Amino acid sequence: MRIKYNAPVILTLSILSICVLAFFSKGVIAGYFSSPARLSFTDPYFYLRLISYIAGHAGWSHLIGNLMIILLVGPLLEEKYGSVKLVEMIVVTAAATAVLNAFFFSTSLVGGSGIAFMLILLSSFSNIRSGEIPLTFIIIAVLFTGSEVISILKIDNVSQFSHLAGGFIGAGYGFVRGGRR
Repeated sequence: MRIKYNAPVILTLSILSICVLAFFSKGVIAGYFSSPARLSFTDPYFYLRLISYIAGHAGWSHLIGNLMIILLVGPLLEEKYGSVKLVEMIVVTAAATAVLNAFFFSTSLVGGSGIAFMLILLSSFSNIRSGEIPLTFIIIAVLFTGSEVISILKIDNVSQFSHLAGGFIGAGYGFVRGGRR
C-alpha cells in the first residue's frame, strides 16, 4: 500500500498551518499571519494578511481543534467540488471575513476557524437537490448559530464573528454553487 496525497488543498493548508506554528515566533505570527485590524488598501501586507491569517494559530490546542474539523470534512468536499473551487471558497471566505472583521472591529483574527465552520455548513449541502433544503443543514445551522450566539456572551479571545461569517459564507456557497464540479 502507498500513501496518497489525496486532498492537496486541505493537506497543504494543514501542513502550512503546522509549519507556521512550529517555526515562527508569536511576533512573526502576529505580524504576517493575523488579519488586518483596520482597512488599509494601500498597504501591500494588507492583501497578504487577508488570507495568510488562516495559517496562523494562537497555540497547539487552537490549531489541533481546527485541523480536526478541516481534515475530517475538507477531503470529502475537495473530492466533491474539486481543488480549484475549494481554493476559491477558502480564499473568498478568508478575505470576506477579514474585511468584515476590520470594518466592524479593531482586532485581528488568527486561525482557520472561519474556514472550519465554512466546511461544516458546506458539507451539509452535500446531498442537495433542486428545490430541496436538507434537514441536516437546518439542524446544523440552528445548532451552529445558536452555540455561537450563546458563546458571544462569554469573555474570551475567540472570534465568534469569524465562525459565523465563515459558516454563512459556506452555506451561501453550498446554496449558490452547489453540485459537482
